[in-house]
Amino acid sequence: MAEDLLIVKNLKKYYPITGGVLGGEVGVVKAVDDVSFTVKSGETLGLVGESGCGKSTTGRSLLRLIEPTSGEITFDGTNVMSLSTDAMRKMRRDMQIVFQDPFASLNPRHNIEKILEEPLIVHGLGSSAERKKRVQEMLEIVGLSSYHASRYPHQFSGGQRQRIGIARALMLKPKLIVADEPVSALDVSIQSQVLNLMQDLQREFGLTYLFIAHDLSVVRHISDRVGVMYLGRIVELTTSSQLYSNPLHPYTKALLSAVPSPDPDAVRERVILQGDVPSPAKPPSGCTFHTRCPHVTEECRTVRPEFMDAGDGHFVACHLYKS
Repeated sequence: MAEDLLIVKNLKKYYPITGGVLGGEVGVVKAVDDVSFTVKSGETLGLVGESGCGKSTTGRSLLRLIEPTSGEITFDGTNVMSLSTDAMRKMRRDMQIVFQDPFASLNPRHNIEKILEEPLIVHGLGSSAERKKRVQEMLEIVGLSSYHASRYPHQFSGGQRQRIGIARALMLKPKLIVADEPVSALDVSIQSQVLNLMQDLQREFGLTYLFIAHDLSVVRHISDRVGVMYLGRIVELTTSSQLYSNPLHPYTKALLSAVPSPDPDAVRERVILQGDVPSPAKPPSGCTFHTRCPHVTEECRTVRPEFMDAGDGHFVACHLYKS
């Protein structure tokens, strides 16, 4: 049985809202509100939800690119929250991130060789010749050619740029990669190529992924387990096959009913949610989903549901599944 590489407990990230005459704090935006999960070594955990639900903030908080407000993050047996800035920089050799927009995350003034070499220089690894050799090897591994090293980011397509972003994340041979919507900015025809590449790299290098996306069909393709987020909280967490065959939370059912089917004759019941997503600055009391839920009860409006095991490691935060 694989060990837990990443353990996250009660992670919170609140942003202060300032206002008034003196510009004091008048409230907080609860971007991530009490999130807990584990990722086993070698597996892919998908994190899905609507835009603004806190997925990307969660991913960046794990690497402390955004400082969490509170919570515990344990990576490979080390308490990430207790590390100094210097120690955290060293820790990032083992935990890397692939950003959503490959054009925004690559320096337009540097050629590809300099971009890929930079992580090795920052961590003081290898001689100049060894670094150049590693750059050429990594370009070949992600499906580009070694002669591409002298080119600049604007000379590549979106899919090629994302391959460069993946290559940069792999330069230090990390154990964990946080993939923050790595294919959402790409054409559908290119998405599958990048996903297949990521799966091949996972097998070759024994990588562990936290894969963040809002497209459920993409997550189904790559994830072993899936967590569904709504308004800063995880509302359901289970294996990929269980989530798609037996979703429990009303929000998950609504998301799945919106996934397009390749069969034109398929008859499926669409779940249309009423209303808009509430503001994370003023989340509803009790279950945050109660303002849009078709099964809402009085208890949902006042009592926050516990995130509990509904059986076979299928976790859900919903009053409908009380034991």
